[in-house]
Amino acid sequence: MAELSEYLGKKTNNFAEYSGLLAALDYALAHGHSHLKAVADSELLVKQIKGQYRVNSPELRPLYEEARRRIAQLEGFQIQHVLREKNRHADRLANLAMDKGTGRSLPSGNAAASKPEALRGFVKGGVIHLIEGELPDGVFVKVVREG
Repeated sequence: MAELSEYLGKKTNNFAEYSGLLAALDYALAHGHSHLKAVADSELLVKQIKGQYRVNSPELRPLYEEARRRIAQLEGFQIQHVLREKNRHADRLANLAMDKGTGRSLPSGNAAASKPEALRGFVKGGVIHLIEGELPDGVFVKVVREG
């Protein structure tokens, strides 16, 4: 699994949503993944990709067309809408990118600004469970399998 956080400049949220989808499609194709399931909190993006809404925006049209081209290269593709509350990790990545891109730094007390601390836990049913402690807001984790 991979994650991307990139500052796009002053663009609309819909442009950012399409940029994220294109990045995921690009990653899947570049790394030989033939199936992709995308989860997005943008109802507009999901319904446009599914063909339920037309793409009227001249800014979004080329992004939509490129996404459709990349999707056609996959053997399987699914896209699903979730409420924003279910997509907090993506929001954190977006906020991190905007902070970096606009020159805003993290608050000095934020754990993300200091050396990472090792935490122990496990993954069950796709959910990370910490054995002890808790992560402060704004902290990102990378799960590494112990071997």
